[in-house]
Amino acid sequence: MPTIARFSGIAIRMYFLPKEHNPPHVHVVYNEGDFSITIKDCSIIDGEQNPPAKILNQVKQWIEDNRTLLQEMWDTQTIQPIEPK
Repeated sequence: MPTIARFSGIAIRMYFLPKEHNPPHVHVVYNEGDFSITIKDCSIIDGEQNPPAKILNQVKQWIEDNRTLLQEMWDTQTIQPIEPK
């Protein structure tokens, strides 16, 4: 699963396999756990349902800052790294 971003000990990953499903989402991996979160509205759809607020807030802000690019990657199935701002 390609890592598209790393920041604050968090890895954001996206991949495309036949088993991947809608809604468009990214996988978040950090020291204590992992979860999947939607690109559109930042809803947790899999994995840890109550990640630490600090982690969740950072990920939500990152998604908001990169939403257009993330949706484009999902739609075209073209992965590219996103540099932290």
